[in-house]
Amino acid sequence: MKTEVIRLFGIVQGVGFRPFVSRTAKACRIYGSVCNKGSYVEVIAQGEEAERQQFYRDLIAKAPARSSILNVSTAIEDRKPYADFTIIESAKEKGAVFVSPDIAICEECKKELFDKTNRRYLHPFINCTACGPRLTILDAMPYDRERTSMGEFPMCDACHEEYTHPETRRYDAQPVCCNDCGPEVYLLGRKERRRDAICKAREVICRGGIIAVKGIGGFHLCCDAANDDAVQRLRRLKHRPVKPFAVMMKDLNTAKRECVVAPKQEALLDGHEKPIMLLRKRAQSSLSFYIALDNPNVGVMLPYTPLHLLLFTYDDDLVMPEALVMTSANASGAPICRTDEDVETEVLGMCDLVLSHNRKIRLRADDSVVDFYDGKPYMIRRSRGYAPLPFFAGRETGRQVLAIGGELKNTFCIGKDNLYYLSPYIGDMADIRTVTALRESITRMETLLEASPSVVACDSHPRYNTTITAHELGLPVIEVQHHYAHILSCMAENDCIDKTVIGVSLDGTGYGTDGTIWGGEILLCDIHGFRRCGSIAPFWQRGGDVSSKEGWRIAVSMIAQLVKEPSDIASVVQQLQLCDEANLQAQLFMAANQINSVRSTSTGRLFDAVSAILGLCRASTFEGEGAMKLQFAAECGKDRAEGHVLHIETDSLQDTRCILPTDRLVQEMLQRRLQGENVSLLAYQFHDALARMLVQACEQVREETHCRTAALSGGVFQNTLLLRLCDAMLQQRGFTVLKHRFVPPNDGGIALGQAVYAMYNKGGV
Repeated sequence: MKTEVIRLFGIVQGVGFRPFVSRTAKACRIYGSVCNKGSYVEVIAQGEEAERQQFYRDLIAKAPARSSILNVSTAIEDRKPYADFTIIESAKEKGAVFVSPDIAICEECKKELFDKTNRRYLHPFINCTACGPRLTILDAMPYDRERTSMGEFPMCDACHEEYTHPETRRYDAQPVCCNDCGPEVYLLGRKERRRDAICKAREVICRGGIIAVKGIGGFHLCCDAANDDAVQRLRRLKHRPVKPFAVMMKDLNTAKRECVVAPKQEALLDGHEKPIMLLRKRAQSSLSFYIALDNPNVGVMLPYTPLHLLLFTYDDDLVMPEALVMTSANASGAPICRTDEDVETEVLGMCDLVLSHNRKIRLRADDSVVDFYDGKPYMIRRSRGYAPLPFFAGRETGRQVLAIGGELKNTFCIGKDNLYYLSPYIGDMADIRTVTALRESITRMETLLEASPSVVACDSHPRYNTTITAHELGLPVIEVQHHYAHILSCMAENDCIDKTVIGVSLDGTGYGTDGTIWGGEILLCDIHGFRRCGSIAPFWQRGGDVSSKEGWRIAVSMIAQLVKEPSDIASVVQQLQLCDEANLQAQLFMAANQINSVRSTSTGRLFDAVSAILGLCRASTFEGEGAMKLQFAAECGKDRAEGHVLHIETDSLQDTRCILPTDRLVQEMLQRRLQGENVSLLAYQFHDALARMLVQACEQVREETHCRTAALSGGVFQNTLLLRLCDAMLQQRGFTVLKHRFVPPNDGGIALGQAVYAMYNKGGV
């Protein structure tokens, strides 16, 4: 008999892989062993040729549902005969590390949770090898109980029996516990624990109160999603006047009753990742209007922990709402609360009760947010359920790098050879608390991934907190231009870093190489650098940081460029009700004296200005509000636009750079708005005309360079209408189009691009 050594790389720890291997070996009459190594599972398979071949086929074809085999190596070795097949203790080795994301409760555990005859009946922490927390409780690899926060909870005899017997569903399930052992829930600052705590929390929700509840990766604020008073109160307490709240619905049937759910969306919504999914609300939805004001969509997720399920269903007499607001528990600008101390400091005044538990969260993980495009998931925020699964890109380099990420929607990335690990979502870096959370998360992820980066990459903006943090880490620093990093992230996700692409990089703000604000860029890119080939028409952005929130300021600035005469400017501004006389004069004074003014090619600000001109949104209460309202209006105007294409040719050149005539497009919108034309029609025509300009610019670059691949990235491409228009037009004209799928197009994905650049280059760009 020959002995084969099989090494399986990927998500093969913490998902019941070793007991699966053991059962498969015995079924195939294979002798040997299986062991978790630091970066893989090693199988020693001894047996006749036919049995070994069948064993190998079954390993690959029948692997546990939550596993993901990314690579396999095999070798024939001389080994002494084995008497049986055994599962041996984990071994510590260096190499590529694959850490499983947190996994939602499985159907088997859900059945046991509500089975009165089961010893885990109503147990808030029920789990098995196919479900439960992973990343957020992990201290180090390999994934064993003593290296998790469950190490504090000795197993009872019954749990230990399951944990040590391969034929059970809980063999080697590190978070295994029951009502007689393991963590317990309690009310913070009160005496109620376990059952009493859950009953009281449900009672508070039923009578219109707000609770904070501890999940897998942090705390949520929770209330009845159909109760107008409760939702409005939560908005006041959280200082969140308009930004939509996410909603957790009792089950899939509730979600389908309240929203339109396509079959592919259904599979993801109820899968083991359980992200927040953007769904279209039904006309007769019972959700409070204040959940998502003036928004046709709502972010929906299903319960992914046993405790969430128990909030909806318990053996008391309460009739619970079937939809609950579940929004991250944090003060404005701060990261999601992870500990009881965080809650006491940040959000105690926002809720009536805190339902917590004593299983420690080692690493924060917000809920992931997913849209759908072209029948496939389109990631908006990549975190719980997905991070830190790595992306493969390029060749092995022998290097390790850290990319610190963007200032907004921050995630960081650790690169090892050709593997790139994007972190869970951290937050916006304007707040020092989030900067602290970033530093803590980097340290923990480096430990988990056994990473020792030799260089750190960051944005080129000199005043970003991320840039400052990068320079404080004591490593050589490589600065990467913001919009180029966006395109590199798209190239990396599509494993095209060896290609040259025409990058269409559209967002709100990025520091340009000329010291101005960029954000509407056509870039010719490869892994070593870029050339700026085009941009939208530059405009004056006046008023400093506040102009990024107040689209009327950008609108007034553009009107002043287009109209010229002060009296005419005032007349137009008055007709559009953009601002009062005092604010107008302040804007004109800044213009006349070049005070607090900077040149900008920001597509995000262009959207804000058009949204203000069309009377949709004068000022945003959250990032992207103006652009979102413009998109929603445009989607309503699509049918009106049939046969009414707005053609504005892209033909002007300036300093060898193609300048998209977006100033003429704004002028067209302005004139037709003053003439009283339909706002929805104008909104759609704006999207369509901008897409045509972008495609024309790509064609000009292709004529010069013969490059036929376009990459679309940047936060503006969260707008799936603009994405669809650009994608379709480019493909019609013979381009290969690279788009994002599981890496966010916004700044949440920019760290991947930074890391890829740093892996292959020594200097900044």
